[in-house]
Amino acid sequence: MRRFTQLPQWWTYGLVFPLAVLNCWLALLVFEYFRALITVLVVATVLSFLLDYPVRFLHRYGLKRDRAVLSVLFLTLLLLVVLGLTLAPILLNQITELATRLPTWIVSGTEQIEAFNKWAENRNLRIDVSGLTTKLSDRLSAQLQSLTGEILKFGLGAADSLLNFLLTIVVTFYLLLHGDRVWEGLFKWFPSKLSLQLRELLARSFHNYFVGQATLAGLMGLSITVVFLILRVPFGLLFGLGVGVMTMIPFGAPFSICIVSLLITLNNFWLGVTVLAVATVIEQIIESGVAPRLLGGFIGLNPVWILVALLVGVKVAGVAGLLVAVPMAGFIKNTVDVLEISRNKSKEIDSVSSIEPMEQ
Repeated sequence: MRRFTQLPQWWTYGLVFPLAVLNCWLALLVFEYFRALITVLVVATVLSFLLDYPVRFLHRYGLKRDRAVLSVLFLTLLLLVVLGLTLAPILLNQITELATRLPTWIVSGTEQIEAFNKWAENRNLRIDVSGLTTKLSDRLSAQLQSLTGEILKFGLGAADSLLNFLLTIVVTFYLLLHGDRVWEGLFKWFPSKLSLQLRELLARSFHNYFVGQATLAGLMGLSITVVFLILRVPFGLLFGLGVGVMTMIPFGAPFSICIVSLLITLNNFWLGVTVLAVATVIEQIIESGVAPRLLGGFIGLNPVWILVALLVGVKVAGVAGLLVAVPMAGFIKNTVDVLEISRNKSKEIDSVSSIEPMEQ
């Protein structure tokens, strides 16, 4: 051990770095092997966290905890069944029709770009976007084939998805009933004061993120869908709800608005420009007027670190990682801040205690 500590610092780093990379690689393999189970646990934890609010509301007004949990789960499942019987067939039909129409939209977009090239040539303007046309056509065609393959894969894995769905409901039920005991068992390994702080930070990060993002997603999806239906945008319901769902992810709203506007522009240029302008105005109003009150400074993360957290979450746990990446990153950041503050306070106390004997 002494020989190891006597090595130069760069030797120490050179030995530690491969070990850290190896451990991260093994952790990724473990996550990949248990990805389905991890996804069920993460989704069940998020659902239990969100459904705990109506459960507490019912429990506060005299209903027993177990009956409140059963009532909330029953109403949630009933809502999902109603949406599955009414909204899901419409969305599935629009997805199928969009996949059918997309090749013709690509051809239409190509014709519009060629018409723009001719217009520029007639006015002696040196603008040539024919290369962009070819790349755009090839890229969209590849994405269309990928989308078709994903839909087919989803259909083939429906039985497995149903099993995971049932397992998620069961785990959510038990987390709603005994979640406090589970968290106490996890945090009991930390010192009592630190354990209490960590539980508060974790609850605050997930509460602010999911409640705030869900509210923003609902407002964005409803307003964008209504506007798309008024403007008679093709597949307005699908595109509007898609923008709303993507709002749950940081930077998802502007990204989805750009994708939707590009798709509509292929079919109708001026309608696509109108959609881009109107949707951007709505997104800015919600982001500037509503988002600061719901999300203002709740994680304190730099946008670059938010993007890094999203990429790491997707790589590690897929969709489940995308859901919890940002609140977990905020929790880690706040935990490091708390530990740094406590360490500075302990240093101040030690320095004061060392000065007092000298004065005496």
